[in-house]
Amino acid sequence: MTADSEVGSSVPANNGNAGGTRLVIVESPAKAKTIAGYLGRGYIVESSIGHIRDLPEKADDIPEKYKNEAWARLGVNVDHEFEPLYVVNPDKKSQVSKLKQLLKEADELYLATDEDREGEAIAWHLREVLKPKIPVHRMVFHEITPHAIRDAVSNPRQLNLRLVDAQETRRILDRLYGYEVSPVLWKKVKPRLSAGRVQSVATRLVVERERERMAFTAANYWDLQALFDTGRAGDDPRTFSATLTGVDGKRVAQGRDFASTGRLKGSDVLHLDEAAATALAARLEGVSYAVRSVERKPYTRKPYAPFRTTTLQQEASRKLGFSAKYTMQVAQRLYENGYITYMRTDSITLSETAVAAARNQAVKLYGSAYVPDKPRAYTSKVKNAQEAHEAIRPSGEEFRTPGETGLSGDMFRLYELIWQRTVASQMKDAVGESVSVKVGGTSSAQEAVEFSATGRTITFHGFLKAYVEGADDPSTDRDDSEKRLPTLAEGDRLTAAELTALGHSTKPPARYTEASLVKELEDREIGRPSTYASIIGTILDRGYVFKKGTALVPSFLAFAVVNLLEQHFGNLVDYDFTAEMEKVLDDIANDRAERVPELRRFYFGGGDGDEGLKEMVTDLGEIDAKEISSFPIRGTDIVIRVGRYGPYLDRDGARVNIPEDMAPDELTAEKAEELFSRPSGDRELGVDPATGRRIVAKDGRYGPYVTEILPEEPAPADGKKRTKKVDAPKPRTSSLFKSMDLDTITLEQALKLLQLPRVVGELDGEEVTAQNGKFGPYIKKGTDSRSLTSEEDLLTITIEQAKELFAQPKARGRGRAAAAPPLRELGEDPNSKKPVVVKEGRFGPYVTDGETNASLRKGDTVEDITLERAAELLAERRERAPAPKRATTRTRATTKKPAAKS
Repeated sequence: MTADSEVGSSVPANNGNAGGTRLVIVESPAKAKTIAGYLGRGYIVESSIGHIRDLPEKADDIPEKYKNEAWARLGVNVDHEFEPLYVVNPDKKSQVSKLKQLLKEADELYLATDEDREGEAIAWHLREVLKPKIPVHRMVFHEITPHAIRDAVSNPRQLNLRLVDAQETRRILDRLYGYEVSPVLWKKVKPRLSAGRVQSVATRLVVERERERMAFTAANYWDLQALFDTGRAGDDPRTFSATLTGVDGKRVAQGRDFASTGRLKGSDVLHLDEAAATALAARLEGVSYAVRSVERKPYTRKPYAPFRTTTLQQEASRKLGFSAKYTMQVAQRLYENGYITYMRTDSITLSETAVAAARNQAVKLYGSAYVPDKPRAYTSKVKNAQEAHEAIRPSGEEFRTPGETGLSGDMFRLYELIWQRTVASQMKDAVGESVSVKVGGTSSAQEAVEFSATGRTITFHGFLKAYVEGADDPSTDRDDSEKRLPTLAEGDRLTAAELTALGHSTKPPARYTEASLVKELEDREIGRPSTYASIIGTILDRGYVFKKGTALVPSFLAFAVVNLLEQHFGNLVDYDFTAEMEKVLDDIANDRAERVPELRRFYFGGGDGDEGLKEMVTDLGEIDAKEISSFPIRGTDIVIRVGRYGPYLDRDGARVNIPEDMAPDELTAEKAEELFSRPSGDRELGVDPATGRRIVAKDGRYGPYVTEILPEEPAPADGKKRTKKVDAPKPRTSSLFKSMDLDTITLEQALKLLQLPRVVGELDGEEVTAQNGKFGPYIKKGTDSRSLTSEEDLLTITIEQAKELFAQPKARGRGRAAAAPPLRELGEDPNSKKPVVVKEGRFGPYVTDGETNASLRKGDTVEDITLERAAELLAERRERAPAPKRATTRTRATTKKPAAKS
C-alpha cells in the first residue's frame, strides 16, 4: 500500500462551469451550509454528521455472523492482522441512505472532510460504505472562504491512506486498551469505570501532583521590606520598595531555598525567623543607607507566535474562563461559518497572504512605526507535529476586525482573541529598560545589610499595543506591566521611611488547571492536541477529577485507579511509553512504520521479552482489591478506603464517610480525627413506643436520615429456605428536613418524620396525603397536587388548609412560590452582559443570568465560586443542545465483512 494509492479517477476535477452534478460531502451541517453558499449551482453539499461507522459499541451492534468469535467483544480480530470490524452506527443509517440516494444523481463525488487523520478516515469510510462508481476526489482546505473552496475544487488530491492507517491504528490501540483494562477496574475497584490510553495517563498526572501536595511540608521564613526615600522633592517617584537580600555577606533565605520537606536545601543561606527579623528591624532603626550599585539592561519582548490548538486552549482558559472543550466547540463554529482557519493544528506558520493581511491591519490600526520592515516567521517547537496546516488565524485575504464580523457573545470574544494574537504576531518588539538596584546599610550591631529592588520601564510598546498574553500564576507580572524606580546613582543617600518584618510560607506545587494540564501533556508529547479537550472532559465526566474554581482536583477514586495501574500495568501509564506510542502513530502516517507489527508488539508483546497487553490482563489473581484501594494516613491508625459507594475512613472496623467535595490533600491526620469525633452515623434516639423498635439517626451517602432497626430474622428451620431479600420487610426511613441537624434531632421529631407520607384526611371521597418529593414538599389528592411552602408544613397541614390549597388554581413552573433572594451576586456575565447571581434550586445551588441556568458542579461552593467560573458554567450550558430523541425501533447492524484498504 502506498500513501498516494488512487481513489476513483485521477482526472482533474471540473471547476463547476461544465455540466453535471457534483456531490460534496463534509462532516457537519453548518460546514455544509457555508460551503453550499460558495459553490452555487451544479453542486450538492451534504453532511455525513461525523463518522458514519466505527467499531461496535455494544453486543447488539455485532453482526450475527461474528458473535461467536472469541475476538468479537473487542471489535478487532487480534488473530488476523488486527482487522477491525466496522459497523454503520445505528443513528447514522438514515443519513447513509440519504447519501447513497444523492450519489445516484451525481456525476462526481468530492470528499471534503477535514485535512487531518480523523478527517481522512471519515473520507475513507464514506468511500468504503457508499461504493461510488463515479470519479472520486479528495477536496481539502484549511479555511472556508469563497477563494479557498473554489481553489480546493479545482485542485483535489488523492486519499492519503497512510493517514487513514495512522487513525485506524490509534482507534484499535484505544479499543484494546479500554476493553481489556477497564474490566480489571470493574472487578478490583468499582463497576462501570473506564481506562484509556491517554485519559489514564492524564489522570495519573493530576494524582501525582496531589501526592506532591500531600507530602509537602511548608517552611516559614521572614525577611524585611523597606520603603526607601531619596529625599529629593522633584523625583517622580520619590520612594521605592526593596527587600532584604543579605546580612554580612550571607544571602537571606527565600522560598526557593527550601525543599518540599520544609528543610533548607543548603547551609550557605541565612534563615530568619520572626524573632530574628523583628530584632534586626529594631537594630536598623534610624540607620542611613546608600545606593551600592545600579545595573541597567535593555528590555526586549518579542511577539507571541500565532495560536495553535493548545495555546488557544490555554489562553482561552486564562483570559475567557473557557474550558478546553468549550473553546474547541466555539472555534469549530467560527471555522464552519468561515471566520477562522482550521482549529486543530500544530502549526504556528502563516501563509504569505495571512502575513500581508496581519501587517496591513497593524499599519492601519497602529501606524507603520509598529510594523517591522520584514515579515516575521515562526518555527514550531512541537516535536512530531502532525499534518501541516496554518496557524489558527482569521480567515480570508483581508482580516475583518472583531467589530466588522457581526459576531456576538462567546464567538465574538474568541474571534477577538485570535484576531489580536495574529495581528500582534507581525508587529515590532516591545522595548524598554530593566533596572536592578542594591542598597546597603549598617545596623547598630555593625551588621552589613543589603536590600534589592528591580524596576522596568517600557519605552516602546510595540506588539503589546495589540495583545498581552495571560499567565497561569496570577502573581506573575504581565508583559506590559511597569515598575518605575527613581533615577538613582551609586553613592546616593537614602532613608528608610518604613521598615517592616514580613513572614512568608512556602507553597505546595499548584494544582493543574485545564490550561496547565494541556501544556504539560503537550510538553511530554502525550496524546494529540486535537484530543486534549475530550481527554479532560472524560476524566471530569468519569469522576476521576473535579474542579475547585479552575483547579483540577483528583478524587479518591482516581487514587485507587492510578494505584492499580501503576502497580500492575506500569508500562501503560508510563509517560515515556505513552509518548512513544504517539511517535509510532506519526511514523505510520509518514510511511516509516506499518500498523500490524506495531499492534502485535503492543498486544502480544515483543520478542525481546516485553510483556504485551494480553498477558498483563490474563492473570489478575495477585491483585489485592482491598490493598489497591487503601491509603494509610501518616501518623495515625486511620486508613482511607475507596469502596463501591464512595470513599470512607476506617479505623479498626469503625467507619465514617468522607465528604464528596473534600480534596485529598485536605484530609490530614487532624481532619480525619475531626471526622471521627463527629457524631457517628448511628446515633440512637430511643425506642418507638408503638412498635418497640429502636430509632437511629444516620449520615448516609445522600445526606442525614432517620430509620428504624428491624429485629433480626430468626434462623430458618431445617430444610426451609431463608426469606428472599426482596421479600423481607423494609424499615421505615426518612430524610431530615433542611432545617434539622443530625446532632440535635430528637426522638419526637424522628417519629414524626417516619410518619411521612402522612395521611391528612379525605376530600371529595379521596385520600389527601402530605409527602416530600424531588421537587419539594406537596400534598396529593388522586392525580391532583399542590406545592407546600416549607417542609415543616408536611407535619402540620390540616385538611381545612389542604382544602383551601386545592381550591386555588395550580401554579406552574418556577412561579409556584415567591422567588427567593439570591444567595450571592457575582457581577456581569461577559457573554450576556447581564448580572449573574447564585440561587438555591430544587436540585441544589445554581448560577443564572436570568436567561440561562447552570448547576454548580462537584467542588463548586456558593461561598467560593467566582464570576469567571460561573461564566464558564453558563457558557457550557448554553452550548449544550437538547439531546435528540432516540429511535425506538431496533435494527440489526450490517453483517458484511469490512472492506480492506487498498
